[in-house]
Amino acid sequence: MSSPEGIRPRRGFSRRRLLGYAGAGAAGAVGFAGGMGTARATDGPAEDPVESYSFHGAHQAGITTPAQDRVHFAAFDVTATSRAELVMLLKAWTSAAAEMTQGREVGDGTPLPYDAPPGDTGEALGLPPSRLTLTFGFGPSLFRDADGKDRFGLAERQPAALRRLPHFPADALRKERSDGDLCVQACADDPQVAVHAIRNLSRIAFGSAALRWSQLGFGRTSSTSTTQATPRNLFGFKDGTANLKAEEPTAVDEHVWVGADDDPRATWLAGGSYLVARRINMAIEPWDRTSLREQEQLVGRDRQVGAPLSGGKEFSEPDFSLKGSDGQPLVAVTSHVRLAHPTQNKGARMLRRGYNFTDGNDDLGRLDAGLFFIAYVRDPRTQYIPMQTKLSRDDGLMEYLEHTGSALFAVPPGVRKGGYLGDALLAR
Repeated sequence: MSSPEGIRPRRGFSRRRLLGYAGAGAAGAVGFAGGMGTARATDGPAEDPVESYSFHGAHQAGITTPAQDRVHFAAFDVTATSRAELVMLLKAWTSAAAEMTQGREVGDGTPLPYDAPPGDTGEALGLPPSRLTLTFGFGPSLFRDADGKDRFGLAERQPAALRRLPHFPADALRKERSDGDLCVQACADDPQVAVHAIRNLSRIAFGSAALRWSQLGFGRTSSTSTTQATPRNLFGFKDGTANLKAEEPTAVDEHVWVGADDDPRATWLAGGSYLVARRINMAIEPWDRTSLREQEQLVGRDRQVGAPLSGGKEFSEPDFSLKGSDGQPLVAVTSHVRLAHPTQNKGARMLRRGYNFTDGNDDLGRLDAGLFFIAYVRDPRTQYIPMQTKLSRDDGLMEYLEHTGSALFAVPPGVRKGGYLGDALLAR
């Protein structure tokens, strides 16, 4: 098999790794530069424009994009040993992501030798794009390993805020469900489309990056647009009522996008964000035996309509000063709503994109289920860490929650046509 354009085999470079990159198409090695509008006429009937989002743009899609119904999130450990190989992987991923978000095959149908693996795994053939978005991030360990070694000559450009999240009170983290060098968030309305995307990216990465952990999610637990109704989590309560929305551009600029002057060491991250991922197991069976009164007091909201217990409707601002006939605050001091509210956290807000998950049952026969929490913030040191420290310590809901996975990633800005993921960081 001949080498794809831009790839030159060299001593110590695996032929299998080369085949993986080739699967992303000959153009993948140098970055995809084709149009990203709707599907080509030769692909069959044109898709409705709302069925797909362009992979290219000022910001990565999958952040302020209206939240889809499904997620397949994956974290990878980079096994490549040179910066050139890392760049090659990111270029191949860029090409593949640009194709898949438009509902096209990886490699766009470029013929490969019959005796070579297909360029695309094929399980999404004939399916629409289903609003697929692919959002990529870089973990702290991509810059420095556990011993502090500068792996790819990037240490001096590591953002000051990109550090492994601390161990919060009551955490029960599992190493095999935490951290990672790279992450990919695949969101779509069809789970097969999301799984297909992660499967192909994993295949392309063979020899350069290995899957560390992944998480499937369903039934979004946050709305990122005012056009969406507030969904419910597995406790039965509306979740994300006060979430940032795409229709609040000023607030999004303030709380989500990293500014050009935020960190002089990491100007490459301007226009990007930080992604916090937490796998939160819920004690479903004990919760189901808890009285509605206690459930509502723990959350701080009415279960039926989502109104704060201080009164009003779902989107009414809670009044933390109101007290009941017993002299106690109507919204308890240990309630989730009070402790997570911006007024109790120096005005900090987040853009959440969480999902419910159910991974069968555990060894005791209980549901292995909960919330896969995803949030985007401008600075995790001021927007997430202080609030999570408070929640872990004081939130009454913690009796029913166990945080088993944790990760933080820097999400670079969007990819320009002709560029590749993270090129502002790596191309120098």
